[in-house]
Amino acid sequence: MTDAPPSTPEAAELSIETLSAELDLLKTQLADAQQAAAAARDAQLRSAAEAENRIRRAENEAAKAKKFAAEDIVRDFLAVTDSLELGMRAAGPAPEGVAKALVEGMAMTLKQLLSALEKNGVKPVDPAGLPFNAELHQAMSMAPAGEVPANHVLSVMQKGYTLHDRLLRPALVVVAQGS
Repeated sequence: MTDAPPSTPEAAELSIETLSAELDLLKTQLADAQQAAAAARDAQLRSAAEAENRIRRAENEAAKAKKFAAEDIVRDFLAVTDSLELGMRAAGPAPEGVAKALVEGMAMTLKQLLSALEKNGVKPVDPAGLPFNAELHQAMSMAPAGEVPANHVLSVMQKGYTLHDRLLRPALVVVAQGS
């Protein structure tokens, strides 16, 4: 294009048509560029959100791994707890002499162990007399019971335990049978 004015009306009309066509082309290109910029911005926001979600998931997984890292060793300590409780039951209600001192020592050791477990998020599941809950209890048998309502725990064979509200071991129970 030249800067000189068109010499004839036809040339002026042709020049206006050319300018109009160029203006339409520029408008189309601008709309396309705006659309591409919006798409790029959307993609950037999605990528940022996805990265933030990955970070949050990784932090949650790390926290969960830290929270439940001791699960295997805690299970081993539960066997020690069971042995101490069984030993105390076997000693009977009122031992005398040396046996009494041993039972008292076992009771203190058991109390100390349970306290240490509790400090680390371990809680016993001792459901005697409560309704049977298949998520926390494992029914070993059913027995008729006079005063205990049907589908309630009649007796506990072995306590269960949770670690930060996650079941480590279900309580082994005898469930009252309906009449």
